[in-house]
Amino acid sequence: MERQYTGFLFSLVLILIVSASDSCTPETCLENTLSGVNAVFFSTSEGKIMAPDSVTLYGIGRVTDKIYSKTARLETIHIPLDAGTTSCSFVIKINDFTDTLTFNYISYPHLVSKECGFTYFHRLDEVVNKSENIDIALLNGTITTSNEENIRIYY
Repeated sequence: MERQYTGFLFSLVLILIVSASDSCTPETCLENTLSGVNAVFFSTSEGKIMAPDSVTLYGIGRVTDKIYSKTARLETIHIPLDAGTTSCSFVIKINDFTDTLTFNYISYPHLVSKECGFTYFHRLDEVVNKSENIDIALLNGTITTSNEENIRIYY
């Protein structure tokens, strides 16, 4: 009887130790925590989604930190916004056309989950470009971690 009791106690202690160690283990974040503008390329002449031959994108004053560098055949790009400011500007080169895009927005914190913590979502108010060769259409000004189309870039 004493041997059964000792075996039961050992099993109970082992279960408690394993349970306690699991509860202190941090969970893994499996969710997307990067928010940014999702832009889809459209052909002006065709009026449909069309990947340019080449895309280069970098922030003004950050030429060495290119987000895309002569990247071929992209139908969609992801443009990160700085939560510490209300405006970001980028140089974009699509095939042979170069333009400057300026995004005006408001940022606000958003809890993704307990495991992933916080990220910033944005409300995009305006996108301004300077070139006549590229047109921008703002479709959805709510910038989140989802893959929703926010703007269309017609070239």
